[in-house]
Order: sequence, then C-alpha cells, then structure tokens
Amino acid sequence: MKQKHIAITIASLFVTPAFAQTEPAAELGEISVYGERPAAFRNITTSTESATKELIDATNVINTEDAVKYLPSIQVRKRYIGDRNAILASRNSGTTDSARSLVYADNVLVSMLLGNSFSYAPRWWFVAPQEIERIDVSYGAHSAAYAGNAAGVVMVMKSRLPEKFEAHVDAQAFSQPYKLYGTNDTYNGSRLGAFLGNRHGDLRWTFSVGHLENTGHPASFATANRSTTALGGGETVVTGYHMDKDSTNGDRVVFGATSIDRTTQDNAKIKLAYDFSPTSRLTYSLGHWRNDSDVSVESYLRDPAGNPIYSGNVNIGGFRYTLGATTFQPSKREEEHWMNSLTWRYDPKQAGDWAFEAALSDYDIATDRTRRPTTALPGSGSGGNGQVQFLDGTGWKTADVRVDWRPDAGRRGHDFAFGYHYDIHTLRDRTFTNTHWLAGNATTVNAGNTGKTETTAFYVQDAIRLGQDFVATLGVRHEQWRAFNGTKTNTTTTVAYPERKENFTSPKLSLAWVATEDWLLRGSLSSAARFPTVTELFQGSISGTSITNNDPNLKPEKILAGEIAAEREWESGSLRISLFRDDLTDALTRQTNTTVTPSVTNVQNVDKARVQGIEVSMQRRNAWIQGLDLRGSLTYADSEILANRNNPASVGKHMIRIPDWKATLVAIWRPSDKTSWTLAGRYSGKQYNLLDNTDTNGDTFGGQSKFFVMDTKFEHRFDKQFSLSAGIDNLANVKYYTHHPYPQRTFVVQAKGSF
Repeated sequence: MKQKHIAITIASLFVTPAFAQTEPAAELGEISVYGERPAAFRNITTSTESATKELIDATNVINTEDAVKYLPSIQVRKRYIGDRNAILASRNSGTTDSARSLVYADNVLVSMLLGNSFSYAPRWWFVAPQEIERIDVSYGAHSAAYAGNAAGVVMVMKSRLPEKFEAHVDAQAFSQPYKLYGTNDTYNGSRLGAFLGNRHGDLRWTFSVGHLENTGHPASFATANRSTTALGGGETVVTGYHMDKDSTNGDRVVFGATSIDRTTQDNAKIKLAYDFSPTSRLTYSLGHWRNDSDVSVESYLRDPAGNPIYSGNVNIGGFRYTLGATTFQPSKREEEHWMNSLTWRYDPKQAGDWAFEAALSDYDIATDRTRRPTTALPGSGSGGNGQVQFLDGTGWKTADVRVDWRPDAGRRGHDFAFGYHYDIHTLRDRTFTNTHWLAGNATTVNAGNTGKTETTAFYVQDAIRLGQDFVATLGVRHEQWRAFNGTKTNTTTTVAYPERKENFTSPKLSLAWVATEDWLLRGSLSSAARFPTVTELFQGSISGTSITNNDPNLKPEKILAGEIAAEREWESGSLRISLFRDDLTDALTRQTNTTVTPSVTNVQNVDKARVQGIEVSMQRRNAWIQGLDLRGSLTYADSEILANRNNPASVGKHMIRIPDWKATLVAIWRPSDKTSWTLAGRYSGKQYNLLDNTDTNGDTFGGQSKFFVMDTKFEHRFDKQFSLSAGIDNLANVKYYTHHPYPQRTFVVQAKGSF
C-alpha cells in the first residue's frame, strides 16, 4: 500500500499544475502527418504514444528495448543486460503474453510469433540503439491493418536516414553489485556500437554494428520444498543452504544459483534506400546477429571438507534431500540469425490521391544449438553424456501491401485504406543425445517438433468526415489461418498432426468528435482474433502412438475491445484519459486442467475473461522552470477470469501477470544546452503467476513483485561531437521479481562521439 500511495501521490503532483496553464490550446485534428508516423497509424482509432529522440537520449539505453520502458502501461521483462527473452507487456497483457503484441522495425515485423511465452521476445537487435529516431505505440486491436496480436500494443521503431555523411560511435560500461541468498558478487559488462551513413544523390545508406559482453546475475535458483523424508543412511551432511518461503508461502530450501549467463552478442545491419522520385522510395535491409551464451551454476552446499556438492542425497536439518543429476545444469548456446527486408513506399502526401506501401521480410534462424549435460557436476564440467537441441531452419516470412486513397485529396470526406497480409511461421526443433555434451555430435534422436502456421488477410478501412467536427472510421479485416506439417517425434516414433483451417472476420468502428477547440473525444469498438502459434499447437510428448500434453485443436482467442478516450493538446503539453475494456473468449494461456486425473498442464483455452480499466498520460514542457520537462502516466487494470471449465478454482480471480496499478514519471532537466539530468520512476502493483491467485508472496524468487524503481542519468555534451554520461538504474537497489529476479542497482557510463 505504501508503494501505491507513493505512485499516486507522484502522479497527482505531476497532473495538478497542468491545468493552471493559460496558453491557448492548439486545434486538434484527427489525421496525423503521414510522413512522421507508420502508414497504418494514419487515421488511427485508438490511443497512441511516442518515445521521441529526446526521451530516448535521456534514458539509460543499453539494449534497444530500454528505449520504451517509460511509455504508459509498458513493461519489458528484462532479467539482465543482454537478455534475449525481453518480453513486452502492456495494460491488458502480461509478461508471458509475447503473442499479444506486435513490434515492427520500419514497418517490418520483428515480433517472434512462433510461440507465446518468455522464449519468444521481439528481435530487438534489428534496430540498433544509435539509429532509433522515434518509437510509436498504439494500444489495442482497433486498426483493421493489424491482426489480433495487436490486442496488447503495436510498436513501430523508426530508424533515420542520413542527408549527408555522418558517423556515430559510443562505448558503454556497466556494473551490478548483486547480493541474494548465497550469491554476493559484482557482474560487469560492456557494449560498443557504431553507426555510419551517407547520401549520394538519390541513394542513401547506413551501416550499424554492435558488440556486447555481459555476465548476468543468477536468473534462477535450485530449490526444493521443505523435506519430511527421514534419513536413510549415507547422506552427506552439508552447510551453506538457505531457508525461505516460496510464492505460495510454503517452506523451501535454496541449494544454489543457476542460469548465470555469460553472453557475447554481435549484430550488424546495412540499409540501402533509393529515391526514384521525391515521393517514391525503395529500401533494402540486411541484418545479422550472433550470440554465444555460456550458462554456469553455483552450488551453495558444502560438505564437511568445504567441497561444493552438486548431486546425490544430502542431510539438511536431519532430513533427506535428493539432488538430481540436472538440479545444477549448465548449458552452452550458439545462435546466428539473419533478417532480410525489402520495402517500397510511394507517398505524395498532399499532392495526390494515392499512397502505396509494400514490405517483404524473411527471418532465418540459421543456427540455434543448445548443449546440456545429463550427468551431474563436477564430472560434466569436462564432458559426459548430454543433449544437443537444434532449432536451425526455424523462422518466418511476411508480406504486406497497403494502399491509401483520399479522393480529391480528402475534400470528398473519405480516407480509404486497403491492405493485404501474408505470413508463414516454421518450427524445426530436434533434440539428440550424445556422449560428450560439450562437443559431441548428435547421435540418437530424443525428441522433435515441427510445424507451420500460415495467415492470409485482407482489410479495408474508411475514415469518413461528417461535417467539421466528426470523423467516423469503419473497417473490416478478414483472415484465413492454417496449421499444417505438424509432427511430434520421440526416440521411436513420429506422429503427424492433421491440417487445420480457421476463418475470422473482424469489424472495427470508431467515432471521433472535436468537442471543443481544446478537447478531442473518441470511442472505438472492435473485434479481433489471436490465432494459436505453432509451438502452442505442436509441442508435446508421445505415449505409444498418441500425442499428449498439448492440444492441436486449440481455438483462436477472440477479443471484443472497446475504448473511450479524451485528448487535449496545448502549447506546452498534452493530456489523454482512456477507458478501456477487453472481453476475451477462449483466451489462450498455460494452465493446469484440474478436472482430469492425472491433471494436465499445457496451453489451454480459458472460456471467458475480461480486462478493464483506465489509463492517464500527460506531458508538460518547461514545467515550473525553464528547461524542465515532465511526462508521466497512471494505469489501473481490473482483470478477471469469468468462466474456466478446466480450472474452476480460477473463476473470479485475476489473470496472470497483469498488475492492478502501473505508473511512470520522468523528469528531464536541461539547465543548459550542454547538460541534462533525468530522474525517472516506474511503479507496478500486485500481480499473480497462478490462475487461482494463491501465489500471494511476491517478494521472493518465483513470485511477482509489486515494485517502485527509480533511475537517473546525467549527461554533458562538451561540443557537437563528444559527450559523456553516467547513470544508475534501480537507484534505491530494490529487490523485485517477475518469477526471476530483476536487476539490482546497476551503474552505467557512456561516451559518445559524432562526426
């Protein structure tokens, strides 16, 4: 409650002075400038926000996803610097709902819609931090241009193109003193980046490159429930363990730290843009990313001689605990990804009736190999039996075409958009056993999953001006979805899944009213469908000749979304108040079916659920004193499961990982044109990781914390070429969790040069 009061008080202090402004309000318009924002954001029918270059520069941005952490309702599940599982959450979706958001880089899809969990974060690397010009976000599936995955947010990162030669280099170093359970260490890392670009007549090009090395703090811990098993003789007496409570307040023992990830990442991208005319541009991008990950473990347990213990039967407090061969399991992972994209945009702006945009993309996971031992440490540290998992050949392809038509340059009161979308997602997952987990070749197949999903969509949308003050936007999207080529393999058998097809039509309706010269009011009502991903359908196990523990007949998640918003802009700021509600039918989530024996845990459909709430966002320039800019937000979300035949105990409970309250506040002070200082805060309220909401202890490993975290950054620009900055994330060193522990206090220094 204390943290909630802090968040509300800060927001109140921020909001109240804004109404004292006396400057005349700027007249609001419904149609935004076409060239500034993504094409599909033209005549957008839902709430939007932007992370401008000024906000991004004032943030401690190490990885690209850091640039959006202060946007309203946005949370990024980033466990450590360099985390490849940085999931995007919003006001109506949690930090495991990766398929309930869409992220684009210059209108090219970088969301990883192969699955819906922590493993399928957007491929943020495709836009380097140095090249971001702005990031636009829309909330909710109210645009016919986007699939039902937009139920959370649509985020479009825009990178800049040069008008003349430019070069930018930067170097960062970061350090995190970390203390939790038996771990007391400092984890250090660094990042180097460069961005080059030039213009030669009608041809422009950019080249970006980055290199990151970091050792993350322990992301997980080896634990066991408090034992009541009597000693049987032969157990090793150990010390060093830690006793605590799990997320449901059960007693447990912590044996040691796991998932200590030493990651080395390299990325590079080249972009070529050719202007056939002032209104027509063809752009090609080629991106490459490579990661080498070495995940280590640390046992806290020591025998009487002081040696670490990793396996076997141990005596803790007079009871037996059994450490399996993989209780402490290190791993090594090698990844290499390629991304190709080609876009063409014809945009005469106000000079013509037609605008056109097309985009093709191909994301190829060329190499993804993870090696794990199946024998216990320390013997497995130099080899021994193990497994190697291959994801080589997994990836996706997309094609999008959009046509905008404004008859008579909009004077007829219509603004049409027509579009086509196609995507295909391919899964190739094979696991083999071998006799030397560190270097051995694949020998015997152990498990495998393959499959494809394909979506074809057409849409049309028309913004109709009704007099001077009203705009009605009508849209419809029709999608055909197909799942095919699905197989499941074990050591002896391969079983094929039958092909499936689904069709869904999504109507959209919005009405905007310029109520006064100061206020714009808008109401939107839309339906959408989020189709199951290839891994939700096809990952499971085999018993005999039957597939178990997954459901290839999962239904699409249907969303009925509504929003009522009021927006105001004036010379020194803006205010938005949005009421939102999503009614979900057949919501897709991982849960336990408690109505069968034995119970089954997998991805299932929850019959009915609802998320509703209010979101307030505000910005103010030169607040109180010259050079002080404020921006902040406050969100309340009430989520509830209304019907769930597979888990009746969850009915009436909150949906997982959707906090009740969220708040942000950012203060940027520029006392001179060379110096800036940022102080920012992020608040998240109560949330749960279990559908029955029995995990009430959030402040522990495995829990979902309430938190209030503050960050700061100071930057000084010596001249136009050079600058230095120093920042601290998690200034008060708060210990908080999203099942995994979030970073503790982290120091960041950065040097930048521009030429």
